[in-house]
Amino acid sequence: MNSNLFKSILSAVLLTFAWPINGFSILIFVAFVPLLQVLYNQPTKKSKQTTAFFFLSFFLWNLGVSWWIWNASPFGMWFAVIVNSWLMTIVFMATRMVIRRLSHRAGLLFLTTFWMSFELLHLHWDFSWPWFQLGNVFSETTSWIQWYEYTGVFGGSLWVWIVNILCFQAVRRTSFELRKFAFCVVAIAIPISISLLIYSNHKPQNNSTIEVVIAQPNIDPYEEKFTASDLEQSKSLFELIAHKLTPTTDLILAPETYFTEGFGSYLPSFMSSPLYQTIQNEIDQIGTVQLMTGIQFYEVYTEPDKTTTSNQYGDQWVDFYNSAFLSGTNPLQVYHKSKLVVGVETLPYKQIIEPLLGNVMIDLGGTVRSRATGAERSIFQLHSETKVAPIICYESVYGSFISGFVRNGAEFLAVMTNDAWWGKTPGHRQLLSYTKLRAIETRLPIVRSANSGISAVIDTYGEVTQQIPYLERGAMSSTITPQKRITFYVLYGDYIARLSLFISSLLLLLAIARKKLIFR
Repeated sequence: MNSNLFKSILSAVLLTFAWPINGFSILIFVAFVPLLQVLYNQPTKKSKQTTAFFFLSFFLWNLGVSWWIWNASPFGMWFAVIVNSWLMTIVFMATRMVIRRLSHRAGLLFLTTFWMSFELLHLHWDFSWPWFQLGNVFSETTSWIQWYEYTGVFGGSLWVWIVNILCFQAVRRTSFELRKFAFCVVAIAIPISISLLIYSNHKPQNNSTIEVVIAQPNIDPYEEKFTASDLEQSKSLFELIAHKLTPTTDLILAPETYFTEGFGSYLPSFMSSPLYQTIQNEIDQIGTVQLMTGIQFYEVYTEPDKTTTSNQYGDQWVDFYNSAFLSGTNPLQVYHKSKLVVGVETLPYKQIIEPLLGNVMIDLGGTVRSRATGAERSIFQLHSETKVAPIICYESVYGSFISGFVRNGAEFLAVMTNDAWWGKTPGHRQLLSYTKLRAIETRLPIVRSANSGISAVIDTYGEVTQQIPYLERGAMSSTITPQKRITFYVLYGDYIARLSLFISSLLLLLAIARKKLIFR
């Protein structure tokens, strides 16, 4: 076997087995070393072969980690794997050009910063897929990364690249260099030591508490989800949680799209609907408790008023929303999901792509094509005046996005999700694992209601303190302590990524403008 081909496959294997949920995080610190050897050892003239090596490595890694998307959308899986692999390949090929035109050191600096610029792109563009952000790899070793409250996930990405480059430098020559390998060990040990120090000294800053009841109805989205009426679902919910409710319960949390009958609920008249009145009647019998849950809303337009996101049905145009609402308030507190899953909930550049590919997205119960999004990161205020961030499913992957809720006043995070589409695969466990990172970044407690599981309570250290197992119907009660604080990361956001974008752009422009060696 070709040596560089073997190294490309080896990197893919190491990256895959480093990844949560069953991986070994420590492997990430050497996972890129074989690929870096390909980058620096492959002859300059064999650019097509080099591109193939890089793409193969990233393709195998992407497939090994996210194959489970197939359960929800075969098109979505192949699209995500292929496009993301090509984007990663472009990062390495651009680095190859920088090395050739500038220098070895310039190339390593460019690779580190350009990769994080690529990660930043995935947080903000229409084909967003930040699942492979390198800092996510430590979501199961949260004791190592308590400093994420200062750096966010990009701090983890930078850490990964620094250690990989140091390890690469240690083995780059023909003989192993022990002194350089010692630098690798130190570069791993220092951040972990700092994290353990932060962990031992971190304390919540508030003493007031609220009581939350979390529901996990465990409804099969392919067989049961769209057959029951909303009124039947409401009755089932209150029967499920009845034994957990007390006079002091503040909030009931139910999962994403719990109410989805037909086209959904017509938003302008929802508060006068039989569903809302039924919910409110149930709640009035309990006390001052409020319900937060996922729901499908829709709005209807005539052609002159249609939006760019609306779907045509006859002579009408309809916007569908994956939403959440909080009962017991007037006006109704509503939030529309803003981060949609590409190829599942939305088709970017719809006007261009849909005529070419048709409706390639999954059909959620036979009613929905693409969805519209909300413009604001709305905060829900409870009767106790406690403020909560309503977060829907995939949004919990986005650290900078979640920070916006905190800057708007959120004191804890409430995640509503439906991971049953993916079946019993690593997908639902990875999403829960990533959610733990949001607790560290914001230092806010998190309550999570998942249709099929895993519903959980996460403390400000990023540790799961309570959970309902996957595919188990049930409810649990938890007392959490909301926090009124703004972490350094929440305040300044992805500053590491922004700096990386500046540095990589400068190096790229310099490489394009000059072809001779200028770095030593």
